[in-house]
Amino acid sequence: MTRSTTDSSSSADALPTGARNGRLILLLIAGIPVTMILAASWLWYFVVNGDLDVVGALGTANQGELVQPPRNLAAVDAADALGAVLPFPVSNPKWTLLVPQTGEICRATCEERLYLTRQIHIAMGKEMNRIRRAFITDTAMPEMRLDVPALSDDKPVPMDFEAYLRTEHPGLAALTTTPATMQTLFPEFAQEPGTWYLVDPAGWIMMSYSPDISYKNVISDLKFLLKNSNG
Repeated sequence: MTRSTTDSSSSADALPTGARNGRLILLLIAGIPVTMILAASWLWYFVVNGDLDVVGALGTANQGELVQPPRNLAAVDAADALGAVLPFPVSNPKWTLLVPQTGEICRATCEERLYLTRQIHIAMGKEMNRIRRAFITDTAMPEMRLDVPALSDDKPVPMDFEAYLRTEHPGLAALTTTPATMQTLFPEFAQEPGTWYLVDPAGWIMMSYSPDISYKNVISDLKFLLKNSNG
């Protein structure tokens, strides 16, 4: 009996090095999905709680200001231009360039941000289908007014705000929410009215941009984020 046990042990020890390495590799491969899930859960917890600067940790000099902790736009109900309640994000999630505005008048800073985000969107080229633009305000769209001497691209000023959106910003999602929601979601805008935001595909407001930001700097941020995300 002792001899048999000894022979069995010796047989196991005698496995070729390649076989032992193969078993080890299989065990490592089997553990990868579990490890990734745990790592992703850990990372998201610290991002939401504002304890981790993901953009900085990944090694980029982000040009916008990271919103810490991110704010959940997905939990907010907003009405579209026809008054239908539209939870955000809608199906087919994308990165969103979001322009907020309070009050019923879209003046120069409002028009300039809409123009800037449109040009950034176009400049993304083949990646533009992974991005959308949205305009959100506390005023119903039919009540909005455009008050500018000229458009940023020197085109004639349309007769009304809705005509302006149709002709100059096709595809832009125009949303209306409550004044209280605007204050909660966009405190940077309340302090600096030219501010606008970047929202991730899951509906988290993650970065703010000041009115003097260069479009090239925003494009740099977007290229990095698109390269390092599946959204």
